[in-house]
Amino acid sequence: MAGEIRMALPKGRLMEEGVELFSRMGYDLSPMLEESRKLVFSFPRYGFTFYIVRSQDVPTYVEYGAADVGIVGKDVLMEGDYDLYEPLDLGFGYCRMVVAQPMDGGLNLEDRVGLRVATKYPRIARDHYHSKGVAVEVIKLYGSVELAPLTGLAHQIVDLVSTGRTLRENRLEEVETIAEITARLVVNRSSLKTKFSLLDPFIQQMESSLAPSPPP
Repeated sequence: MAGEIRMALPKGRLMEEGVELFSRMGYDLSPMLEESRKLVFSFPRYGFTFYIVRSQDVPTYVEYGAADVGIVGKDVLMEGDYDLYEPLDLGFGYCRMVVAQPMDGGLNLEDRVGLRVATKYPRIARDHYHSKGVAVEVIKLYGSVELAPLTGLAHQIVDLVSTGRTLRENRLEEVETIAEITARLVVNRSSLKTKFSLLDPFIQQMESSLAPSPPP
């Protein structure tokens, strides 16, 4: 429908914080937080329809025009290759993309031959090490990457951390921060043109409602 904004929201923490942001904008989306298997929520009185998807799928729904806008972590955007307009850093969902290794690692990257790095983010990891001129074998994992150095699968890991507690409990330490990660608003470029009269005021309203809370 030309008169509504279709938004892709990720499940979990970002959706909860996104609903809180919409509350500050004057929209009550609390039904979306109730226990439910629904994937589509329509709010005709507000002019919104929301699609609940996996975080990694948000940019795809927006890029291909199934959704006009979406909320997604910057890590997902860095790992992918998307043609999207990214007008706002929403400031919530803060975490860091880091390099970590065993506390007793004593690893010197320049002297290491055959460096292996385990990660859920192979593109980010590969780009980071290549930018430093370090040859690396990147091992893609889907589960707990903290296990990789403990078993000898990898020398280092690249992963998201919030408090760093999981690293410490597994005797790993951060050695470098690659990027600070927050949630971003992304917009389909075609929608921005065809629905400009809807999306431009929406983006401005969202920007004015952002909480001025710096990361910890």
